[in-house]
Amino acid sequence: MNAIPFRSVMVPALQASGLWKLYQAGDATVEAVRGVELTVPPGDMVAVMGPSGCGKTTLLNILSGIDEPTAGTVFVNGEPLYGISDNARTDLRGKAFGFIFQDFNLLPVLSAVENVELPLLLLGSSASQARHEALEALQRVGLSDRADHRPSELSGGQQQRVAVARAIVHRPSIILCDEPTGNLDTGTSGQVMDLLRTMNEAEGTTFLIVTHDETIANQCRRTVVMNDGLVVSSLDNKAAEEE
Repeated sequence: MNAIPFRSVMVPALQASGLWKLYQAGDATVEAVRGVELTVPPGDMVAVMGPSGCGKTTLLNILSGIDEPTAGTVFVNGEPLYGISDNARTDLRGKAFGFIFQDFNLLPVLSAVENVELPLLLLGSSASQARHEALEALQRVGLSDRADHRPSELSGGQQQRVAVARAIVHRPSIILCDEPTGNLDTGTSGQVMDLLRTMNEAEGTTFLIVTHDETIANQCRRTVVMNDGLVVSSLDNKAAEEE
């Protein structure tokens, strides 16, 4: 009897199939996302671009488990994100994802280290372990000397680096970003993107970045362009540079 040769199969970090999201606006039905197919391999760094209202943020919300699709499936590291219990979805999101937002979303009454340790505390880490890991994450983003400062005492760039530390502190396999440099000046945007690219290249963290900035998109490995709820193109940025 002949043996079947073993073939390793790389499970996508994110895989979406047949995604639709419909909204009712009075008597009209808005098709915010229309039949989107998307596969993001582990370690990829993908930008999602498109005009305002094209559906890119809605797509990000569906991929992250925030907004359930009208139809279609999403798999995260091979596990279904929908068709499971709310508790199971919350657990999967908490372990697999880190989130970076345009508006930082730091709690103003907490210090930098207290903001960073929150995901670990929610996942059940002890207070001492969470504090240790949070301080290490702040050191990685160059803010160990600002651990006790509240957001109001930090610059915009420093606040975003705290947000990056919060996103990576529990070592997620995927980081989802919604306009992560939207509120930053050009120089600070470059510093934040350098940090994200280093994590992608050195540690293999998967990134999906929604952005309107072509400069940011060009620093990713691939750019997915949306329009009217559809994915209209997917460009390998490195291949384009070599042509």
